Amino acid sequence: MTHLNIGSVIFPDLDQVDLTGPHEILSRLPDSTWRLYGPSLDPVTDMKGLRILPDAVLEDAPQLDVLHVPGGFGVDAAMRDARLLDWLKRQAEGAQLVFTVCTGSLLLGATGLLRGRRATTHWASHHLLPLLGATPVDERVVEDGKFVTAAGVTSGFDGALHVAAKLRGPEVAQFIQLYMQYDPHPPFQAGNPRTAPAATRDQATAAFANVVAAREAVLRGLQLTG
Repeated sequence: MTHLNIGSVIFPDLDQVDLTGPHEILSRLPDSTWRLYGPSLDPVTDMKGLRILPDAVLEDAPQLDVLHVPGGFGVDAAMRDARLLDWLKRQAEGAQLVFTVCTGSLLLGATGLLRGRRATTHWASHHLLPLLGATPVDERVVEDGKFVTAAGVTSGFDGALHVAAKLRGPEVAQFIQLYMQYDPHPPFQAGNPRTAPAATRDQATAAFANVVAAREAVLRGLQLTG
């Protein structure tokens, strides 16, 4: 069994569940090491104020076997960070597997590496994937070559289990799933725009409207579809 170096990039205003959900799963893989890499050694604060401490700065990361990219409102600024994009592109090109959660796929896509690939992201930004040259797929987990993208937030659990099975086999993934007692039975069928009540869907769409409009402007500025 070959040792796996797994690394997550962290940045201000990420969504911590995009990070900690997959961490719960992938940090349990046999013969592996998980590290967090940030722009500095200072704590990173997530969208709701949770402080997360990086293990090292970006430049101190070895070539990772598995690169994990979370999302969150902070991706808009991150997509304009040349240092971060350069690091992501180099790490992704050399990695065995690249795994994104939520709008982390947009951040990865800003490097140009999702051009011509199938991908998913959070439902509110799903229609923006073609601006990265990607083909949007309305699924919780989408695999295209070595790239695995998961849809919004909690889809990271599904994506991480998918990745765990690819890396260490389905038996290992199922053991981790059972340990976590990951057996969701939500009290409402409101976790997807297709099943949520119309009023709830409209309210959420309106709440995201300004964020999505600003994100679209950033993506159009990248000019990755030509």
